Amino acid sequence: MRADNSVKFNQDGKLVIMQVSDTQDLVHTRLAMLQMLDAAYDKVKPDLVLFTGDNVLGNHLLDARIGTRKVAEGWQEEFDRIRKTLCQIIIPLEDRKIPFGMIYGNHDDMNSVTKDEQAEIFRQYEYCLPMNTDNPDIDCDTYRIPVFSHDGKELVFNLWMLDSAWYDKEKDKCFAAVKKETVDWYNSEYKAIKKKYKKDVKSLMFLHIPLPQQEELIEKCEKHDEGAVKVGKNEYIRLNPQKAGGVLGEPVSVCEDEFGLFESVKQNGDVLAVVTGHDHSNCFDGTTQGVRMVQTPAASFRCYGSDQRGVRLFILDENNPEEFETYTLNYKELCGKSPYAKFQYIWDADDKIPEKCAMIAGFAAAACAGIAALVKLKKK
Repeated sequence: MRADNSVKFNQDGKLVIMQVSDTQDLVHTRLAMLQMLDAAYDKVKPDLVLFTGDNVLGNHLLDARIGTRKVAEGWQEEFDRIRKTLCQIIIPLEDRKIPFGMIYGNHDDMNSVTKDEQAEIFRQYEYCLPMNTDNPDIDCDTYRIPVFSHDGKELVFNLWMLDSAWYDKEKDKCFAAVKKETVDWYNSEYKAIKKKYKKDVKSLMFLHIPLPQQEELIEKCEKHDEGAVKVGKNEYIRLNPQKAGGVLGEPVSVCEDEFGLFESVKQNGDVLAVVTGHDHSNCFDGTTQGVRMVQTPAASFRCYGSDQRGVRLFILDENNPEEFETYTLNYKELCGKSPYAKFQYIWDADDKIPEKCAMIAGFAAAACAGIAALVKLKKK
């Protein structure tokens, strides 16, 4: 674990942040995702990687290679499987000496291993940012990453990392919400920073689950409208083109409550964009009530998704911190369109069942044709 949460701009005044959301897998991690992330790290060479929730899939006791039969017993075995799962997404960063941080999502807490216990797994790695280690009033994944100038003398930027989901094991229910204590902490930290540095330090805010106001980017539409998504019998929605651009692949799933976080962001004015994951098939960038909202698709192949699967980049400039560049890179852009890459994608993606069946049928037909040809030759 690193000594502190801070990072610095490079000598050229740039900082490249890669967001990886919803890796959401088990110990037998899908190879396509690991290859995609490796390609992203080598292509982009990020200065910092942020995992923004659902880093693992819930219930590692059912992690069979085929089906969901029970394959492990108790806390220790589940802990070992989570540790091995996380190892597969962390070791590539350790090998490349890339610092990384994380927040949790709703799936991370669906285990007998608590979020604090999972945080200790992350902290065992040299390039992990330490997260929250000293404030018991907020979650371990609620913290701030200060971004200093290239010489380390000036605070130029902030990255807010906020918890937005937890699982109540007794009620068997996931609570998708930002806690009041989290909002109070953000407001307190914002005021303290402004008082100390005598300026408004700009920032990005990362959460797993989108804020309710993201729904304001969506509008009802007709079936044949561009970007239409079916949500019910003869009901369709799309991104409001006056407010957002990108891809809407599913209805937005938002926090049940955010205890005034959105209003705090509006009032404080330091957050340039609220950045989220959770909705695997959504990839867009929009603004409502003066607050920019950036939605990033899932990286996971184990769960549902779309051809948007990939990572998001943020390019920050020390000399112009109020402006940033952001874009996504998907699997095809990172791994190419070779027959092997296409095969790996289809074979690993859970939402490619029809394509898998067609592939298996094709292999079976080719095998049968080969056997028939051999039998014919032998008869001759």
